[in-house]
This record gives sequence, C-alpha cells and structure tokens, in this order.
Amino acid sequence: MGWPRHRTDKVYATELVRARPDVILAITSPSVAALQQATRTTPIVFAGIGDPVGQGFVASLARPGGNITGFTGLEFSIGEKWVGFLKELAPGVTQIAYLFHPEIGPYYALWLKSVEAAAATLGLETTTAPVRAPSDIERAISTIAVHPDRGLIVQPDAYTVANRRLIIELAARHRLPAVYTYRYEAVEGGLVSYGADISDQFRRAADYVDRILKSEKPAELPVQQPLKYELVINLKTANALGLSVPPTLLALADEVIE
Repeated sequence: MGWPRHRTDKVYATELVRARPDVILAITSPSVAALQQATRTTPIVFAGIGDPVGQGFVASLARPGGNITGFTGLEFSIGEKWVGFLKELAPGVTQIAYLFHPEIGPYYALWLKSVEAAAATLGLETTTAPVRAPSDIERAISTIAVHPDRGLIVQPDAYTVANRRLIIELAARHRLPAVYTYRYEAVEGGLVSYGADISDQFRRAADYVDRILKSEKPAELPVQQPLKYELVINLKTANALGLSVPPTLLALADEVIE
C-alpha cells in the first residue's frame, strides 16, 4: 500500500470545506495540513497529531489562536518506554532501528531523540530507517534482520500506520522483535504496542466538537495531551519469536493477546 498524493488530500479538503460544515474532525498530519490550506475559518478539531505547534497548525498548546485545536498523539518522551519494553521482551537486542517516513512524520527527530537517549543508557546502538515506499520498508526490514541481535521501533506516522500490515508481516517473517504504538497493531500481529488510547482521544474530541457547535471558539480551546496510555502484548507473536515475556511485564499490560 502506498500513500495518496498530497494533491489528492488538497482536493478532498477543498471539497469538504465547500460543503460548508459547521466543524470538521480530522486525523493525520497531511489531512490537517490540507484542511488548513483550504480554510482559515471553518473550525477544525484534530486527534492524534504528533507536533501541532511545530507543524504550524496552532500557535501554542495553551492558546491555539486560529480555527484549529484538538488533541496531540503522544508525548515525545515516550521513546524511553518503547526502548524499555523492547529490551524487556528481547533481552538479546543490542541495536535498535527506528523506522519512519521523513515527510509524513516530520516530527521524527523529537521521538528519535528520546529513543536514542534511552538506548544509550542501556548500552544499545540506534540506527534510522527512513522509508517512502513499500519497497523501502521491505528493504529496510530485511537489512535490519540480517543481524539476530537487532530490534525495531516503528514510528506512529500516517504512512507506517497505513502500511502496518506489511510491516507486521515482514517483522514476523524475519523474526524481528518490533514495538508499535497503537492497540490495533498488536491485535493484528505486532509483538507489543504502547501509546495513547485512541478511543479516549476521539471521545474527548467529540466534546470539543460539541462545545464548538455551542459557539465556543477553537482559538480559545487549548490543545490537550493524552490522558490514557495502554500497553498491549501479543503473546502469540512472542511465542512465535521464541521470546519469553516476563511476568512483571504481563502484569503491567492492559491487554494480553493469546
């Protein structure tokens, strides 16, 4: 699976704005960027956006200042947790590869920084695996997995999410332990996921939509960070990889898939 051209995002955004909705709920950075270009007046509520300030969607988290507000996806310090869970599940890992799409996930440097810092404290090396096409994903994972002491962290950007089944399948085929962000990635076969509860984000976004429909302004509704995080472990995948999940980690998990 590839990624739609940005021109298509702009076309869809323009058509949506022309329909004159009272408010728009948006996910993924490319969608919000396209909507921002299409309108500076129609209220937009986003959910799961990585770096809304850095991407220019809002002036600040406390005071968005325009027609856009919403809920951020993750704190950038979460990289420490990803590294920790990977090392607990696969103690033999000595090097971690970080897979991401540079343009669709332009905030990658912020997450990567926390991944590298956490890895360094554990004596682990880190490498980057930028991808822009399915062939890049296949090449990156096959190259990483040549060495049995390597693990993978998959950045939660719209491209890796859209191609998650390919990534999960390749990780399984090459017996590569990998950490993901969203529950559904672990449900679909990923080894482990840790990240914000997306369902909770959409429930909270619905409240913002309701408040805007009752005449509150997006500019005055602060961008909020996640309140709930969830750890999901796929025990079936762990067994297939020959990994023994520590009881302490199983006890921490919000969900264990058997």
